[in-house]
Amino acid sequence: MNNIQVNFSIKDLENLTGIKAHTIRIWEKRYNLLSPNRTETNIRNYSLNSLQKLLNISYLNNNGLKISKIASLKEEEIPIKVREIASRAQVEDHAINAFKMAMINFDQVLFYNTYNNLIENKTFSDIFYTVFLPLLNDVGLLWQTSTITPANEHFISNHIKQKILINIERLQSLEPKPNSKTFVLFLPENEIHDIGLLFINYQLRSKGYHTIFLGESVPMDSLKDLHEFFDDITFISYFTIYPEAETIEDYLNKFNKLLLENRPSSFMVLGSKLASVELSNLPEKVNVFNSIENLIKNL
Repeated sequence: MNNIQVNFSIKDLENLTGIKAHTIRIWEKRYNLLSPNRTETNIRNYSLNSLQKLLNISYLNNNGLKISKIASLKEEEIPIKVREIASRAQVEDHAINAFKMAMINFDQVLFYNTYNNLIENKTFSDIFYTVFLPLLNDVGLLWQTSTITPANEHFISNHIKQKILINIERLQSLEPKPNSKTFVLFLPENEIHDIGLLFINYQLRSKGYHTIFLGESVPMDSLKDLHEFFDDITFISYFTIYPEAETIEDYLNKFNKLLLENRPSSFMVLGSKLASVELSNLPEKVNVFNSIENLIKNL
């Protein structure tokens, strides 16, 4: 336990729970919900128990309980109330909070217990769309604001990735349905964020499509070799960090010339890096999508 983060600033709590620092201060003063320690310069400092309590308070408040009602509960009654509501209501928010605590504490048991509870009532795709995607979005913001460390991010990302790989493994032995189209999934050079691409691979395999997953940091020139084996290729990629924003249009135009022109092939691409791209400037065979769900719907 010595390596686990146990102290949090009020800004950390705001980032992790979504509750504004101003609101946290009001709840402290008016309802005595949290009792922070203070530094010699009177700066608030919160314990891991305070974070857990505030996550629970946030969950109850988001599910209709007034803060005055929550404040009237005894300390031990708050998690009981959370479990009660989670058992009869949508559990996504509660699961996301549990995964955040697992990430902060590097708690593998909490991760798997939370996942196992979800999979009893949801499909893996539902869990990915309603829990893992919002969680990963939160994790990205938490990393950008230095609320969590790269170690926290890698911990949660790799556990999610393991779940995707397990589900892909179950489909690998299935013969693809007769189809002349082949999907080639890859990330451009220096891009290593492959969770979204892995999930797309899972979705394609579950629909019976033939896929070739190449993974991270693939040089564009090496993709030419695929045309020696397959005529009709749909390339799919996910731009999270690379290419750089100012080079994306050049990358897509070069890709079109090298791999798409005079062939029945096409390129489907998505990711946050594409937000600033002018779509009207792109080659006809390059299709940009704003979400995994929309990409899958267009297959």
